[in-house]
Amino acid sequence: MSGAALYIQRDLKVSDVQIEILNGIINLYSPVGSFIAGRTSDWIGRRYTIVLAGAIFFVGAILMGFSPNYAFLMFGRFFAGVGIGFAFLIAPVYTSEISPSSSRGFLTSLPEVFLNGGILIGYISNYGFSKLALRLGWRLMLGVGAIPSILIGVAVLAMPESPRWLVAKGRLGEAKRVLYKISESEEEARLRLADIKDTAGIPQDCDDDVVLVSKQTHGHGVWRELFLHPTPAVRHIFIASLGIHFFAQATGIDAVVLYSPRIFEKAGIKSDNYRLLATVAVGFVKTVSILVATFFLDRAGRRVLLLCSVSGLILSLLTLGLSLTVVDHSQTTLNWAVGLSIAAVLSYVATFSIGSGPITWVYSSEIFPLRLRAQGVAIGAAVNRVTSGVIAMTFLSLQNAITIGGAFFLFAGVAAVAWIFHYTLLPETRGKTLEEIEKSFGNFCRKPKAEEGLDDNVEIQLKTRDQTLTSVD
Repeated sequence: MSGAALYIQRDLKVSDVQIEILNGIINLYSPVGSFIAGRTSDWIGRRYTIVLAGAIFFVGAILMGFSPNYAFLMFGRFFAGVGIGFAFLIAPVYTSEISPSSSRGFLTSLPEVFLNGGILIGYISNYGFSKLALRLGWRLMLGVGAIPSILIGVAVLAMPESPRWLVAKGRLGEAKRVLYKISESEEEARLRLADIKDTAGIPQDCDDDVVLVSKQTHGHGVWRELFLHPTPAVRHIFIASLGIHFFAQATGIDAVVLYSPRIFEKAGIKSDNYRLLATVAVGFVKTVSILVATFFLDRAGRRVLLLCSVSGLILSLLTLGLSLTVVDHSQTTLNWAVGLSIAAVLSYVATFSIGSGPITWVYSSEIFPLRLRAQGVAIGAAVNRVTSGVIAMTFLSLQNAITIGGAFFLFAGVAAVAWIFHYTLLPETRGKTLEEIEKSFGNFCRKPKAEEGLDDNVEIQLKTRDQTLTSVD
């Protein structure tokens, strides 16, 4: 939409407000898809929910590609938005449930990798299709999205079903066969199965292929446990999930991704070609940076990468706000300010992609216990998309009200609050099984790891002293 919006506005003669709505409304539609996907994935399984998401994407892309007017284009955006809601829920849930703990961060971040790769391909195709006739170019920019939706529908047929979903449905024999295929060793497969059986309420000595499961996970009692009577751990998990999703979008990533051509225009780049090429550079940097994050998620840990990422966002947003303010108040073109604006945008997308972008989905998908995971991730995805929609639908109006530099100063302030939230409320989850992670939550003011280790040593020393005194007596 970033490139297509330029030509839609010229072809259909629509206003800035209509473009804002067109860009942002898809994110208000997507929570509908996420809530439906949460229940659907518990009913028909994670795998066939991915097939359904691909089908909805296909319909949305075709409708947008053949749109004769603004109203029909908005109708196509509805289907695309529902498809996005399905994908944002099911991709991290499915991947986290089939991944071994040693590589879960790497594998769960892959959807974000390919999302960024898709953005880059979209930017490049925008540049290529911009050479076509006005009425044809932007329609191809949107309609070409039907191709990957077909590919995902076919590829999913070769993928296994989630073993956790199979166990929840009592299909123990199938779950065992899947675990032996996707685990690094037979011992790991047995341990993972034991953890899942314990969570599902199945006795460890039960080895039947099909069993009756007392703890069903298709939504009964989930909303009550999340909202009305949560345990301290569930309350902490829920707040952490909502917060990480809110701040991932409230720091302005969609303003940069969707409106980067306009940002570069404000920075002093007037040519359409140069603005689209600069936007391609944004997509390239974003994709390369997400690859860096993918390889460090399971090494450095979620918490360290996230805090470093948000620190980079704060610095980049302050620099971008300052440089755009200087350009806005200058009567002549200041090459250094233009260059600094471009560098700040590239720095912003890079720091977002090494932490806040991928970790949001990795973290939120792995912290919920099995019985709450689908609905919990659905709520987080809804917060993510609604926040994204609000940013996309208000950015042009915001820049007109407080200047474009002021808008990015505002995002920098939000990023500072995000850093405090992440530091205070998000414990490390690296290397833990999904069943162990719940035990890390419940204390909102966690002691630093070193301090915890110090207290543990003191406690061990006191116990040793007491045992010694007892034996002497």
